[in-house]
Amino acid sequence: MPILVMKFGGTSVADLDRIANAAEKVKREVERGYDVIVIVSAMAGKTNELVKWVNETSGFYDAREYDAVVASGENVTAGLMALRLQEMGVSARSWQGWQVPINTTSQHGSARFVSIPREHIDAKFAEGFRVAVVAGFQGVSAEGRITTLGRGGSDTTAVAFAAAFDAERCDIYTDVDGVYTTDPRITSKARKLDKISYEEMLELASLGAKVLQTRSVELAMRYKVRLRVLSSFDETDETSGTLVCDEEEIMESKVVSGVAYSRDEAKITLFTIDDRPGIAAAIFGPLADAGVNVDMIVQNISEKDYDEAHSGAVTDMTFSCPVDQVKLAKKAMEEAKAAGKIAYDELIVDTDVSKVSVVGIGMRSHAGVAAKMFKALSAENVNIKVISTSEIKISVLIDRKYMELAVQTLHDAFELEKSV
Repeated sequence: MPILVMKFGGTSVADLDRIANAAEKVKREVERGYDVIVIVSAMAGKTNELVKWVNETSGFYDAREYDAVVASGENVTAGLMALRLQEMGVSARSWQGWQVPINTTSQHGSARFVSIPREHIDAKFAEGFRVAVVAGFQGVSAEGRITTLGRGGSDTTAVAFAAAFDAERCDIYTDVDGVYTTDPRITSKARKLDKISYEEMLELASLGAKVLQTRSVELAMRYKVRLRVLSSFDETDETSGTLVCDEEEIMESKVVSGVAYSRDEAKITLFTIDDRPGIAAAIFGPLADAGVNVDMIVQNISEKDYDEAHSGAVTDMTFSCPVDQVKLAKKAMEEAKAAGKIAYDELIVDTDVSKVSVVGIGMRSHAGVAAKMFKALSAENVNIKVISTSEIKISVLIDRKYMELAVQTLHDAFELEKSV
């Protein structure tokens, strides 16, 4: 039998009725001739509740016990889904991570996959079982302890199983019916895409689009897993949702495919630092060690070309990071300065900025995208603070109050409401 992987997120299995609805979709695929591996998340809100309980129980908790607690939400859903399928006459069995086993590293709370052996689930399929319901988000370390993969880890679990079992496709069921050109809550003109390339989806996910977890897209691109994003709450067929696939499967695409945004960004500038080899490493090494996710980086010409206090040429360094990591970043810089690794006159933080990006594989072969983007923003008096580019994306940092205006403006400027 061909294998299909189906993943259901927390809102798709939020209660028994929704679990029954998801089970109907699984049964339909079984009737179409598939053996199905179902990856389930915890019921909506359950993981947050479990995390809250851990924090209330222990201020400085053992990460191994944290994983043991928070992984239990997926175990409950897996068992309930298997029971519902059995009631529908579908031969199903639930699997926890350690039973497969899903072998991972020992980084509790952020484990990564090592291997997913096929033999145990293949043996059940050979016995006549048609559905394996697997708890997402979890695995087992070499020490035999339960591990978790970090938030959104069930998406990554689904893609990893699709790769390990050579699945025909991996269907991600969620509360939206596909990938849109931008957030429909910001502009009603947002259009659902029929197909999007791995590269574009990876950029959109990393730039703020919440449809798929970044690691899951990275894994799909690496192993060429065909992903489909679709709604749990709509009637679906083979043409539903958005297919995330290889660029070669897309006949023609627009120059820009989508506009992404990240609302809660911060801009940090170090003024008057030494302009010498190794200064960037001296700054961003401590930031990395502190777990700060640095994004956009700009080295500026300082107001002073030469500073006697710094014994030579000086410059300014600006970078962005999530606003909830500002305290970590400031602490890392202050400690590096105190240790004599870097010297700067002033550290300024702006926490009232957002990042807006345009993404599209068509940028590789079309000139003028940046000019068009900047002209459109200028016409709306939106000032750009920082610019960052890659082969298929352009990102700008702007005042947060202009974020929604910028998204709407760029969506209109590139006519994303129109299909190819």
